[in-house]
Amino acid sequence: MQAAYDGREFVKTLPGATAPFGFFDPLGLTPEARDDVLLWREAELNHGRVAMMAALGFFVQETGFHPIFPDAGGPAAFQLDVIDSSPTGAEEVVLALLIPIFMTETFRAKKGWVEPDFASEASSKTTVRTLREGYMPGDLGFDPLNLKPTGPTELLAMQNKELNNGRLAMIAVAGMVGQELATGLGLNGEMPL
Repeated sequence: MQAAYDGREFVKTLPGATAPFGFFDPLGLTPEARDDVLLWREAELNHGRVAMMAALGFFVQETGFHPIFPDAGGPAAFQLDVIDSSPTGAEEVVLALLIPIFMTETFRAKKGWVEPDFASEASSKTTVRTLREGYMPGDLGFDPLNLKPTGPTELLAMQNKELNNGRLAMIAVAGMVGQELATGLGLNGEMPL
């Protein structure tokens, strides 16, 4: 008799279970199915990457550097309100943010996800929210600077760094937004430019 599949054991084989915690899931949220574990890892990587960009964006915006929105000022958490109240704010936001996001997400979906088949209920259940066979979450094959290590040990180390930095960035951005909303001041405790 074959042993039952254990998602908690499978996730320990993926990058991300690092010191000092190792595998950390005190609430038992790890899914049991392998495919669900990979979907959650894909989501974690994407949210981590967005959070790393957001953390950098907080500091850049608060220096007063706004190439697209030169009139935006004040704490970064409130700058979207300034942009939205300008006469051309909505159009600028759509062009500057939504179109590149749509293009990036379309590329990511075509690379890693099975195209949904809604011909029947059975086929839609097997194709919706399904990663392609052999696709590793987060690996879009986009490496124009040739930074991806070729050795398995070096690749695992880089994947662990990306996951840990993304996890930290998600917590950091939540803290930055919370601080600015609570105080109304920038990250340095002063009103930014």
